[in-house]
Amino acid sequence: MNLSDFDFDLPDKLIALNPAKPKDNSKLLRINPSEDFEDTIFHKLTNYLNEGDVLVVNDTKVIPSKIIGYKVNIEKELTKISFTFFENRENGQWKALAKPAKKINKNDLIFFKNDNGKFYNLFAQIIDKKKGEVTFDFASDNEKFIDIMKEKGDIMLPPYITSKRDIKEQDSSDYQTIFQNNEGSIAAPTAGLHFTDNLIKKIEKKGITLEKLTLNISLGTFLPLREDSVEDNTLHSEYCYLSKKTAEHLNEVKSSKNRRIICVGTTALRTLETSFENGIFEPINKKTNKFIYPGIDINSIDALITNFHLPKSSLFILICALMGTNKMIKAYEYAIKNNYRFYSYGDACLLEK
Repeated sequence: MNLSDFDFDLPDKLIALNPAKPKDNSKLLRINPSEDFEDTIFHKLTNYLNEGDVLVVNDTKVIPSKIIGYKVNIEKELTKISFTFFENRENGQWKALAKPAKKINKNDLIFFKNDNGKFYNLFAQIIDKKKGEVTFDFASDNEKFIDIMKEKGDIMLPPYITSKRDIKEQDSSDYQTIFQNNEGSIAAPTAGLHFTDNLIKKIEKKGITLEKLTLNISLGTFLPLREDSVEDNTLHSEYCYLSKKTAEHLNEVKSSKNRRIICVGTTALRTLETSFENGIFEPINKKTNKFIYPGIDINSIDALITNFHLPKSSLFILICALMGTNKMIKAYEYAIKNNYRFYSYGDACLLEK
């Protein structure tokens, strides 16, 4: 399989720059094994759910991850660098993407400014650099840096949004799901953005339960694939967690003929597939680099709620593995023809195996 097999043309006008208001007023495209597609609205999701079903959501919380740092050279001139911190490692070390990376090198010292334009009493050394990725060492100042990130850092909206508009204060809430609980993601699990308190009440009233897991979204979810042959690509590892209690509940549902496991988002699905071994869900607390593409069976779920994804992305390839590549290409052609809104702030689809 080549990446070109998962390509499609998307008009710029269909890239959503803001979420629907209210969020559950986004459109929902129902896709199942039949030849027909069904148009509906997300707040009518309960029409397609049954009593006893379980919805599995990702409860990760997006943290500020983007901040400007400064390199001071021997002439005391400042070089401005944009950093996106994506992994808090042990002993005060962080991994980050740097732009422009060519302006910095291993052993450089990086400083950060406060609102008054003065430098914080804190600096970090770059202890490793590989292409655009750098590793920082904050040593004993790690907790102080975390406070600075919360105060001065921005959330990292995708470039297909920030290339067309500035980040707004409203994004801090728009780009969080109502399930947010465990801090650690640099991007939102966007399928969860469509849920509102009113919709959750309707879901619970119908006898549908919610289960939560965590996958902290990092580079593995959104970096583009580089290799032309799909199978030659690997994903960055991301932390995921599924509790013993949740595993037991999912095994109970799985053993029932009349109940379904409906996953909210590709990140939650990658967690479930990491947990699901030999027909059983197991508790997990580890990193996963699970990459799912056509030819790999998806057996943990019965249906998936997800947004419309970028062409040639690992996420679009995943849903092709679930539903079939030809089916999803046709579905995306239908969505484009009918003006569905794409990507993080866009509309959603319900994929029924």
